[in-house]
Amino acid sequence: MAPAKSKTQSYLAIGQITSAHGIRGEVKVLVMTDFPERYRAGAKVYLGTFADCTPTEIEASRPHKGMMLVKLSGVPDRNAAETLQGQYLMIPDEQAMPLGEHENYAHDLIGLAVETQDGRPLGTLVEILFTRANDVYVVAGLEGEILLPALREVILRVDLAARKIIVAVPEGLLDAEED
Repeated sequence: MAPAKSKTQSYLAIGQITSAHGIRGEVKVLVMTDFPERYRAGAKVYLGTFADCTPTEIEASRPHKGMMLVKLSGVPDRNAAETLQGQYLMIPDEQAMPLGEHENYAHDLIGLAVETQDGRPLGTLVEILFTRANDVYVVAGLEGEILLPALREVILRVDLAARKIIVAVPEGLLDAEED
């Protein structure tokens, strides 16, 4: 397959392959979308990394223990499925669903400066952990790594234009990290 990515095309991850499952070429996918219908049979997706991906089709999918088991075209067996670990299933940006108020895409947030409401810099948002309870923002700064729950009472404001996130650090979080 030839790479499908053009120099101007950008993508959104809808899932990440964590491992192979069984012997028939299925993969376990960590779901990174609020729209699981994106995993329907016949759906066209892109497989790979953000820098290099190829088009593929979902042949079948089913929920499994909080994840999705997905059968992709061109992946006939477990050996082929094992080579896909860590790769993303993606869609072109223009296929993104519209967002509601106080919602942002993860790729828009990564790299933003994070500071407290009184202006104290905490670092840069480097990763978002997607958990069942709530997302967790991983902030890397001079004091090390800080894990902030992505709750409305903690994440006060996201200012994409100013490239920063204003937060209210939960009581005891920074004190516990300094010990």
